[in-house]
Amino acid sequence: MPQNSEMSFWDHLDQLRGVLIKAGAVILVFAVAMFIAMPWLFDHVILAPCESSFPLYHLFDSFSSAESTSSRSAWMPTLSGEGFHVSLINIELASQFFIHMSLSCWLGLVLAFPIVIYIFWTFIRPGLYPSERRNATRAFALGNVMFYLGVATGYFLVFPMTLRFLADYQLSESVPNTISLSSYIDNFLMIILLMGAVFELPLLAWVLGRMGLIDRRFFATYRRHAIVALLIAAAIITPTGDPFTLLLVFLPIYLLWEASRLLVPPSPDKKAAEADDASE
Repeated sequence: MPQNSEMSFWDHLDQLRGVLIKAGAVILVFAVAMFIAMPWLFDHVILAPCESSFPLYHLFDSFSSAESTSSRSAWMPTLSGEGFHVSLINIELASQFFIHMSLSCWLGLVLAFPIVIYIFWTFIRPGLYPSERRNATRAFALGNVMFYLGVATGYFLVFPMTLRFLADYQLSESVPNTISLSSYIDNFLMIILLMGAVFELPLLAWVLGRMGLIDRRFFATYRRHAIVALLIAAAIITPTGDPFTLLLVFLPIYLLWEASRLLVPPSPDKKAAEADDASE
């Protein structure tokens, strides 16, 4: 039996209030730390994709040097970082202060995410059965790992490619690109957090599978639909015009789809076949 089944509603509410206070305090501590470190983080981490020294641009430089311009295929983009630089401007009086505050809070939340999840886990855990606890522990561990993998993919791959394309894109040569600080930060946070959420797809599939809402037959039935939907999502995340960049974003998301299939129970007919084989 769950340990806290005899607790009253008000006891649960009091415990939840304590959990929320602890989680808020942890996020506040990380946010303060990020606020103090923000000047260095801003120059060396957040603005790093604006410079030609960013690791992804070096990788494209190696591709460019290994293949001459005349022999480069049409689907391969010219994303060399040589001479690449994006200058940002601030057009609002209080923009830099509020960006300093909001970035500190968001980064504090991202870094405190595992601790916050653990704090909520201590509240939920007594109300679960032993088997449910084991499953939930695996789910929380998987969710944390996949979230940070998604954030890393967004920072090192998706956002630099998006910035590299959009910063040089011009509808007309008479309209030069002048990028505001707030626009840069909005896109930076949106893409990185969106990729972190996208990488939670295996966890979502696992939860739905445990609830009996989907099985592996679902992935086989809707694979073609998923490919089209994921291609559209990749095109939205990175609105570049070349197939190479689209493929770089699409492949990790599609691999997540296929990996999710392995985390859900097999279809009923496959279960029956496995049971018959075991009985023979």
